[in-house]
Amino acid sequence: MQKLKILIGLGVLALAVVVGWQVSSSEYANAALRDDMHDLASQLDTRIGFSAPKSDDDYRNVVIHKAQEHGIALQPDQVTVQRSGSEIAPVIYLEADYTVKVGLPGFSYALHFAPSSGEK
Repeated sequence: MQKLKILIGLGVLALAVVVGWQVSSSEYANAALRDDMHDLASQLDTRIGFSAPKSDDDYRNVVIHKAQEHGIALQPDQVTVQRSGSEIAPVIYLEADYTVKVGLPGFSYALHFAPSSGEK
């Protein structure tokens, strides 16, 4: 009876480790993508004259590429680019909307993420 309790306890512990790993790696990738989006929206290279202003599609493609670097698959329709402010001092808002499936044997659920570059 004691061995059965130990085996069940180890099984539950293993399941918790697997789920924890999947969730924490998804959370980490989301945080890294959010940081990259914040850096992109700050437009430092454009503001100091190193590059020309980017189009909405350029920003969208860069966000998709950064997401792929973090193991996140995004489609162009999942990335929102909004512009506000003046032409001299534009403000760029970036947002992505995606879900990640966490799978277990016989059960799976989706984690929803919506990282953004800041305030709308």
